[in-house]
Amino acid sequence: MEPVSEFKSKSGLKRIFSAFFYSVDGLKSAWRHEHAFRQELALFVVGALIALALKVSAFEKLVLIAVLVLILIVELINSALEAVVDRISLERHPLSKNAKDFGSAAVLLTCLLAAATWGVVLFNRFY
Repeated sequence: MEPVSEFKSKSGLKRIFSAFFYSVDGLKSAWRHEHAFRQELALFVVGALIALALKVSAFEKLVLIAVLVLILIVELINSALEAVVDRISLERHPLSKNAKDFGSAAVLLTCLLAAATWGVVLFNRFY
């Protein structure tokens, strides 16, 4: 029999409520400790307001906002990865650098996807 973590979630409604509050704690922690997350959240707010004000279809609004949410999601995953690497060891190691660089590259690619999406939607709308 495999060992079971004492932190393993429960079942039923209790698990759903616990997961929600863990998620809220994660967002609060990201806000407090992750400068990039705060910047990207500000970008999200401004971008979402612009997307909602644009004279584009509801689907296009959804896509414009969705790619901004995707940036936040990938940034949270990147921050989690960095925290795990730092938890294991703060000493410099090529594998630690790779892990952090891969996470950063994922954020960059997501930002490029968002920029391309916005570019295509705005180009189609105004040209």
